[in-house]
Amino acid sequence: MGEALKGLKRTIMCGELRESHVGNKVTVMGWVQRKRNLGGLIFVDLRDRTGILQVVFGEEIDKEAFHRADTVKSEYCIAVTGSIIKRQSPNENIPTGMVELKGENIKILSESETPPIYIKENLDAAENIRLKHRYLDLRRPDMQRILMVRHKAAKAVRDFMDLNGFLEVETPMLTKSTPEGARDYLVPSRNYPGMFYALPQSPQLFKQLLMVSGFDRYFQIVKCFRDEDLRANRQPEFTQIDLEMSFVETDDVIDLNEKLIKYVFKNIIDVDVKLPIERMPYKIAMEKYGSDKPDLRFGMEIENISEVVQNSEFKVFKDSLNNGGSVRAIKAENCANMGRKQIDKLADFVKGFKAKGLAWIACKEDEIKSPIAKFLSEDEMNNIVKKMNAKVGDLILIVSDAKDKVVFQSLGQLRLHLAKELELLKDNKEFRFVWVTEFPLVSYNDEEDRWEAEHHPFTMPMDEDIPYLDTDPGRVRAKAYDIVLNGEELGGGSIRIHDTNLQQKMFEVLGFTKERAWERFGFLLEAFKFGPPPHGGLAYGFDRMIMFLAGTENIKDVIAFPKNQNAFCPLTEAPNVVDEVQINELGIATTKKEEDK
Repeated sequence: MGEALKGLKRTIMCGELRESHVGNKVTVMGWVQRKRNLGGLIFVDLRDRTGILQVVFGEEIDKEAFHRADTVKSEYCIAVTGSIIKRQSPNENIPTGMVELKGENIKILSESETPPIYIKENLDAAENIRLKHRYLDLRRPDMQRILMVRHKAAKAVRDFMDLNGFLEVETPMLTKSTPEGARDYLVPSRNYPGMFYALPQSPQLFKQLLMVSGFDRYFQIVKCFRDEDLRANRQPEFTQIDLEMSFVETDDVIDLNEKLIKYVFKNIIDVDVKLPIERMPYKIAMEKYGSDKPDLRFGMEIENISEVVQNSEFKVFKDSLNNGGSVRAIKAENCANMGRKQIDKLADFVKGFKAKGLAWIACKEDEIKSPIAKFLSEDEMNNIVKKMNAKVGDLILIVSDAKDKVVFQSLGQLRLHLAKELELLKDNKEFRFVWVTEFPLVSYNDEEDRWEAEHHPFTMPMDEDIPYLDTDPGRVRAKAYDIVLNGEELGGGSIRIHDTNLQQKMFEVLGFTKERAWERFGFLLEAFKFGPPPHGGLAYGFDRMIMFLAGTENIKDVIAFPKNQNAFCPLTEAPNVVDEVQINELGIATTKKEEDK
């Protein structure tokens, strides 16, 4: 049976003990990592969140303590009192490895069954088992280190923001559904039958209202919610570092955030981020990398070879160019000997991004080999090789399409796929930041036959592009900026519209009637009647930032109690049914969807 502490106090943590503590009498508490009985001596490795300490019990030290120590098993929770002595066989692999605790008294605080997972670093166990028993998974030292990094990063952010005049203000969790962006999580109201709150996808409107309120500099480390189809590194609830500033333009927001990034990366992992961070217009990012979140750690940039083949009789290229598209290529260095099967797999890969196929040119020692050679003149082939700056041993991969979007996406994804296949980033530990700027303000949704906000409806157009809102909305660039790290979007923001007329014009472009705009966003438009300052801000994905700081590629590692890929919590089994009484109180009914047969 477990014993109460009965006044016993822990005096030091296991991982803090060093040679300077030799001779000290201490009490430590924690969990048994393992026990070894060597006859007259019993060794117990005792673990708490700071590390592991070896405890030795001997019959000649204290018979009762020795026999009690012999009853403990892995993951028993115990308290041990004794003296710190020098370890006869030092273990240089752990910080406490020069000392051990001579156990004079032991209390079993609680017993443990055999755990369903091993409490050890780099555990190779099924994710569903780890999430089901997350409290045990979180005992593992590598998981605890990640959550300590998260704590320290949150503190570093708060320290920096405080030093720079920002106030942390909490915004509501129960708010109004605004149907732009992802799907909201809805909460039914008992007091207002048939009405619903929405959980916030971001505090966007409230932080703008705080600028109208004169708070000038706001930030918040805040939970946000999106009911969207999940991907590997998406969670239904996630954390943002959210900030907003008044009386600023793009450069002001970027300059401050560069300093924040530098401060956090230096304080948490001692990495010096070189400032200023490179900036790249969206148009260049798409043309060179096929992505608005380019990974700059390797080359293989996309080249436009349309001009080289503009007079070609090759039907595939000709049709693409005649229909307003382009022909573009990437160069895979030293891949000319890639087998036909491998190249066919790459062709199948780009077809997954709507490309109709993949042309290729292999620069061999004694020839240029290509299935499209028969359709192109010798000059055209040579000019492609020259344009791509290809040398012997290189492989040129070409995609053409009537839609540039298809060409960019397929080659951009192929570039990343090849980097993985060729292990170009295997030992790459660098952090390559880049600001992507001048995003399109809106994009056209063919299915719904309307313009949609590329970021959100409150983003300021670039001043010189405002006249095109009426005539050519697709040409309008936004005062928007994303901070990208190693091909992942770390955060994004914009200067906001603070003029009621321009905001109403934006709603008009997006297909909102005046009535509908006021119905959904009236409280913001009303506030803008009362002297709103020019303002802008940014929000980081805090979980994603921690993934970089902690060196993990799985977002679930950086969240204490995450959901699985189906937005389900294996630990608590949420979501789940609720009492009929609660349903009736809310005045709602549920209907079961018929299972697909």
